[in-house]
Amino acid sequence: MTDGPEEGLMAAAQNGTDLLTKTVPKVERPRLYKVILVNDDFTPREFVVQVLKAEFRMNESQAQQVMMTAHRRGVCVVAVFVQDVAETKATRATEAARKKGFPLLFTTEPEE
Repeated sequence: MTDGPEEGLMAAAQNGTDLLTKTVPKVERPRLYKVILVNDDFTPREFVVQVLKAEFRMNESQAQQVMMTAHRRGVCVVAVFVQDVAETKATRATEAARKKGFPLLFTTEPEE
């Protein structure tokens, strides 16, 4: 009588050898993107704060701090998200400014 597949597996297990390997796919974390507020000389500070509060869910103090950092340094990282969320928020915030006639700009770039 010949050994079937089950007997071969049992014999391999008894001999300490593995015939079967399980491949587990490695899932990478999605790359993160920074949303950056670019300062301009025309958009009112109050409007910038309003956009930060509405789109990025900041409180008054946080929004003021981000706005002032961008004002002093020229740019400021507002938040970090996965790419699609970062791009959506940057686009929505920039479009809100355009609707009011302001040149306020939010951009995205990969986080290092």
